[in-house]
Amino acid sequence: MAEQNPQNQQPKQQDINQLLKVRREKLAELQAAGKNPFEITKCTVTHHAQEIKDHLSDLEGQDVAIAGRMMSKRVMGKASFCHVQDLTGLIQVYVTRDELGEEAYKDFKRMDIGDIVSVTGYVFVTKMGETSVHAKGVTLLSKSLQVLPEKYHGLKDTDVRYRQRYIDLIVNEESKRTFIARSKILSETRKYLDGQGFLEVETPVLVGNAGGAAARPFVTHHNALGEDLNLRISLELYLKRLIVGGLERVYEIGRVFRNEGTDTRHNPEFTLLELYQAYTDYYGMMDLVENLFRHLAKTVCGTEKVMYDGTEIDLSQPFERLTMVDAVCRYSGVDFNKIQTLEEAQAVAKEHHIEYEPHHKYGDIINLFFETYVEEKLVQPTFIMDHPVDISPLAKRKPDAPEFTERFELFITAREMANAFSELNDPIDQRGRFEAQEELFAAGNEEANHTDEDFLTALEYGMPPTGGIGIGMDRLCMLLTDSYSIRDVLLFPTMKSLN
Repeated sequence: MAEQNPQNQQPKQQDINQLLKVRREKLAELQAAGKNPFEITKCTVTHHAQEIKDHLSDLEGQDVAIAGRMMSKRVMGKASFCHVQDLTGLIQVYVTRDELGEEAYKDFKRMDIGDIVSVTGYVFVTKMGETSVHAKGVTLLSKSLQVLPEKYHGLKDTDVRYRQRYIDLIVNEESKRTFIARSKILSETRKYLDGQGFLEVETPVLVGNAGGAAARPFVTHHNALGEDLNLRISLELYLKRLIVGGLERVYEIGRVFRNEGTDTRHNPEFTLLELYQAYTDYYGMMDLVENLFRHLAKTVCGTEKVMYDGTEIDLSQPFERLTMVDAVCRYSGVDFNKIQTLEEAQAVAKEHHIEYEPHHKYGDIINLFFETYVEEKLVQPTFIMDHPVDISPLAKRKPDAPEFTERFELFITAREMANAFSELNDPIDQRGRFEAQEELFAAGNEEANHTDEDFLTALEYGMPPTGGIGIGMDRLCMLLTDSYSIRDVLLFPTMKSLN
């Protein structure tokens, strides 16, 4: 039974098993006839679909060789049409019995939607004005033994899209464009930083002390060493060691792992960019990240004004700068400049029905107000500056306000996009911050940092004034590809097992 699906309609469920059976029978017939497609090791490709369309005036009448997946087929007696999809898109192929010969044309008619084929022929334009390839030869390179979802309405089941990304990429052109854009974002980020004199480095993924962020690590066991290790939650502490060593400007783009829940903004493993620059501060980091975001928007999207979820995000203008205290005052009406003690902060939190934990300090309560009243309002690019020291264990204190730090977070579309400091380089102060974090851990905060003695030793050798920043590359990709969920920009997001 030949599989006829000229409109690419999704077969009914009861027909699926029969279609799969037929495809395997076709493969067996090919193998028995000495035409096993899986024995073919390579083919010649001279052009891609979009290249042919873009250079039609030069290529019309010229021979080309293309390869890709057959996405539609319409058999009409002695002549047929199909569409072949490669990395760049679809192109129509015109196939005739007279050109291919009786046996080759019969083989073509037995091919299925989803098969991988190569086509040689010449470029022409049909009477309907469609750029096409008139086939002189069609070769089956790989037999598809599964039935593709209905092409023209795409694959809508998000669970299938995330679990079987290969299907999503085949049938959803938008997904393919997203991941091509993601690759360009990472590539252009590296080019930009390299051009600024930064050195790309690699630091350990398996670490004894998972520090540098407030998060629970994944724990594993190293059999040969006979001890537990953690998957890193940050890149920070090792990169700062390199600043101590004199490398001056370093960055790393790598996976980090945090043992936390999943939602539209979070995945347990994600891609983080961290960079550190000696002899600058958090203002230098603001300038760098603002320029980087503009550069990426222009090179990847072609404009510094990008659309996200129906809203235009303007990256062309200077990003707004607000202290956290001023932002809380603007959106909640509570002025923490007038609230001096922990008791006063707790009282105003109760008045505003903001729940806090017994271990929360003055700065934690300011942050709770920020998360409740401010974060969702920060749609256009905004730097939130000068975080409390209680929530910034690795940032340098402000000389004129030592309860606050030289730290900022960049928010766009109500999401944190970057986190940066004037880095703490005082080893005595850093030890005190670690000790405070150990107290928080003992009080039940599983995300608190632990003391890193080797890092403290490195600081004692001397680290120059340094600015550092971390950028969540997945959220940046979401912004520049107008993707709602982080899973839409991760090729293989973490999913609960079906077993």
